[in-house]
Order: sequence, then structure tokens, then C-alpha cells
Amino acid sequence: MRILLRNPSLVTLLCLATLYGVWGSTYLAIRVAVTSFPPLEMASLRFLTAGLLLYAILRVRGVPAPTLREWRSCAAIGVLMMAVGLGGASVAMTRVSSGVAALVFGSVPVWTALFERAAGTRLRAREAFGMALAFAGLSVVASRGELHAQPLAAIQLGVSAAAYALGCVLSRRLAQPRGAMSVAAQMLLAGVALLAASVARGERIPTQVSLSSVLALAHLIVFGSMLAYTALNRLLRTVSASLATSYAFVNPIVALGLGALVLGETVGRSELVATALVVTGVVIVAGASRARRNVPATPVRGPAVQPEAA
Repeated sequence: MRILLRNPSLVTLLCLATLYGVWGSTYLAIRVAVTSFPPLEMASLRFLTAGLLLYAILRVRGVPAPTLREWRSCAAIGVLMMAVGLGGASVAMTRVSSGVAALVFGSVPVWTALFERAAGTRLRAREAFGMALAFAGLSVVASRGELHAQPLAAIQLGVSAAAYALGCVLSRRLAQPRGAMSVAAQMLLAGVALLAASVARGERIPTQVSLSSVLALAHLIVFGSMLAYTALNRLLRTVSASLATSYAFVNPIVALGLGALVLGETVGRSELVATALVVTGVVIVAGASRARRNVPATPVRGPAVQPEAA
């Protein structure tokens, strides 16, 4: 096994397979977990547990603790991406299917490009066209079906995707710890924020929890948080950014398929049209953005965290 893992090409394939499959499956896992756990409590358990475990492992291996400045940066990024972004999505998924949530969150790279342009970079015609396609896809799914019947959930998902994207933009500009320590710190601080929000919302510890919900939460902690982020950090250090973040094009399709296969969620014509528009728009925007940006505008310590699935 060790000999195989010394093969860089094989390791790259394993990391990509992890991101494609695991982050595509997190929507399904969240949808199952919130059938027993209150959504913010579930998200808090996910990130506090994963953050504590990853932080402990890194400290035992001799990785230095973040500085006060780095803790502040990780707080801003973690709250936006994991607390507001994924916590808000968890609340919305108590009302809508995992596939629809994945479709809306598939627009995160488009929101990211939009925020980067708002920071002062001129928008290219190709980027504008890609954004228009993606938002057209979102309008299709929002104007009919589940989101049309659940307008509050639609707003929550839109705000969550935008907040996650803003966190991604800040992750390129704020000083962070090196490597996986930035992820551990972000998860820890996001978990604390989610716990506070859960208490403020009046969520209570469930008296009865199904085995499927426990297994789904364990999947989110071990695979969706610790393993997937480790794989992403490895890819960001060893391959091009376009290859490392290619999961953003695949996750909505994987999530829609798993939701239909496992939970029997309906995938209608509007969802298929919306998926095609969003994925195409994201590909166009991502290609235009990477052609424009050869190096980050502001160097940061450690690799920037790119958009997660959920």
C-alpha cells in the first residue's frame, strides 16, 4: 500500500475520486442527518468534532498552533463558509431535497467570481455570459417545483451559497495557518458559532436518533470534513487549481443522482435543465477566471480553501 501511495499519479486520482464522490454525497448525508438532529446542532457536532480531531492530530505531529491574527482570519472564513454557508444549507434541507440544495450550491463558484469582480476586477464578457447562464438555471428551479413551494428555503440556500463564496474570496486574502491547520481552525470556530446559534434558536438534544442519522453524521465528520479537506489540500499543493477544483462541476450531478437513487427524490425536467445551465455557467466562469488570474492578488500562508460541496 505504501508503495502505491508513493505514486503521485495514483495519489492524485485517489484524491480526485474522494472529492467527486464524498463531497457529492454530503448533501444526501445532511438530508438524512437532519431527520433526527436539529440542523444547526447537527452542523455544530460535525465541525466541532472534525475540527477537534484534526487539530489534535496536527498538534501531535508538531504543527504549530495558529497565531492570534490567524485565529481571527479563520473565524471570519469559517463562520461565513461553514456556519452561515453550510449551517444555513442544513436548515434549508429540512424543507427541500438534497438534490435541489446541491443544485443551488453548485453556483458557489459563480458567486465567488462575482465577489472578486466587485472587489475591483473588471468583468469579462465571457464571465458575464457564464454568470447569466448559471443564474438562469437557478431561476428555473426557483420558479417551479420545491423551491417555488418553499420560498424561505430558497432564500436560505441563496444566502448560504453567497456567504460560502464570500468566505472563499476572503480565504485568498487573509493570513492563515499553513496547510490543514487552517481547515482545523475554521471548523473549530465555525462549530462554536453554530453551537451558539443552535442554543439561540432553541434547538434541543433529540431523545430518539435513528441509526441512519448517526451514520450520516459520522460520514460528514470523517469523510465530508476531515478526509475531503485533506485531499483538497494535497491537490492544491501538487496539481493545477483547475484540476483540484474540478469537483465543483461534478458535485451537483452526483448529489442529484444519489438523492434520486437512495431517497427516491424526484428529478424532473426543470431540475435537469437547471443543472445543465448551472454547470455550464460554472465551467465558463471558472475557465475565464483562471485565464485572467495567474497568481493570487495577495499572498497568504497556506493554500486557499476552495468551494466545498456541503
